[in-house]
Amino acid sequence: MITSFIRRRWWVVAVLIALVVPLGAAKAPDLNPAALAYKLPDQIHWNDDPMGLKSAVLLGDPSKPGLYIMLVKWTPGHMSHPHFHPNDRFITVLSGTWWVGTGSKFDPASTVPLPAGTFVTHFGKQIHYDGAKDVEAVLQIVGEGPATATPAEVK
Repeated sequence: MITSFIRRRWWVVAVLIALVVPLGAAKAPDLNPAALAYKLPDQIHWNDDPMGLKSAVLLGDPSKPGLYIMLVKWTPGHMSHPHFHPNDRFITVLSGTWWVGTGSKFDPASTVPLPAGTFVTHFGKQIHYDGAKDVEAVLQIVGEGPATATPAEVK
């Protein structure tokens, strides 16, 4: 009898905790917009690109001079051809595997897999190609605009 009373009491306590904890978490304090700004994942606007990637600009404008930060999603089976950029770019692989190659001859079989967590510097005016093979690769790219790409493939 005492055991069933204790079990019921713990059950009531557990139910009350389950009801109260979400209520406390639902009311988050207001953040000072002068202190920070943020976008939740569903608020980030992605643009489709004919090369088989999607991009989202987080800061700046890659087509103009100045700092920019963007996200790039390479879809499986899509790779760029040899090209170069005018300025250095700093890339972090956020998820998936990103495949990269160097040189003016396009050879996807010679690309190197770079897993999530890898940090890469693409040096300005140096020829490279990249993309995703079997899984999506999401990258964060930081650079100085304008972020043009000049084709450099030798056939």
